[in-house]
Amino acid sequence: MQLTGIHHLTAITADAAGNNRFYTETLGLRRVKKTVNQDDTSAYHLFFADGAGTPGTDITFFDWPAARERRGTNAITRTSLRVPEGSLDWWAGRLTDLGVSTGKVTNLDGRPSVDVEDREGQRLRLVAAPTPAGQPWDRSPVPAEHQIRGLGPITISVPELAPTEALLTQVMNMRRVRDYASPDGHGQVHVFEMGDGGAAAELHVAVQPNLPRARQGAGGVHHVAFRVPDQAALSDWTARVGQFRVPTSGEVERYYFRSLYFREPGGNLFELATDGPGFDVDEPRDSMGEGLSLPPFLEGRRTQIEAGLKPLA
Repeated sequence: MQLTGIHHLTAITADAAGNNRFYTETLGLRRVKKTVNQDDTSAYHLFFADGAGTPGTDITFFDWPAARERRGTNAITRTSLRVPEGSLDWWAGRLTDLGVSTGKVTNLDGRPSVDVEDREGQRLRLVAAPTPAGQPWDRSPVPAEHQIRGLGPITISVPELAPTEALLTQVMNMRRVRDYASPDGHGQVHVFEMGDGGAAAELHVAVQPNLPRARQGAGGVHHVAFRVPDQAALSDWTARVGQFRVPTSGEVERYYFRSLYFREPGGNLFELATDGPGFDVDEPRDSMGEGLSLPPFLEGRRTQIEAGLKPLA
């Protein structure tokens, strides 16, 4: 049994309109789904991805009126976005011109990278990597040859390695392949890969016992999801995680995919999610993300839900 890579990452914003502008206009991603948090229908759940909404390309946001994240350990701390090799100088120039907080292009863990923060302090990293390409979005303000190709690697911070490593290797069948010094000067980062490996299928674990415990909020991350091919594979994983007596949510129907949630020993929330049925299950692919989509069990409450949401424009 193997996970096949990063499926999606869900973060938190307190400014849905500004968040929508940044990820579509500045980063050039496509909004492939405008829906609500299925457990809190007062909050948008916005999905930004490649032109087709391919699994492994989407960064998503819950819109909650939360205070800013307090940074620290026991948290998902950096979300990498893969770009084509040779594109980082173009991106660094674009982001600097747009006034986005951007670091210098450096070589990190053997890959050219540049650290970026969105308007709320969401920590991103553009990584140039020869990994599977996403589908270009023909209405993106970013030229196709420079468009973001997908997610990964994702970095989490924990105060000690052993309990998290045991879950990753013994339960989730990941492989520890190498280590490097954390670029923030706090501890070592240990690289775990899944499936065929590569930047789209890596989890980086920073061990940082001297940092305070993080407090989740706007500009922070809620959870990271890993890919499984289909319902049958998810059922196998549900049984496997249960055999190790890891508490889980049980399988949850999210309509666009099916999920299983559990926490690793450092407290970070993990999700296993199926590749399908996908974001075009309820609307044409050409117009995905333009209107408010609701799963069938919420459709009867559409008028009430729409009345409680803020305009994005």
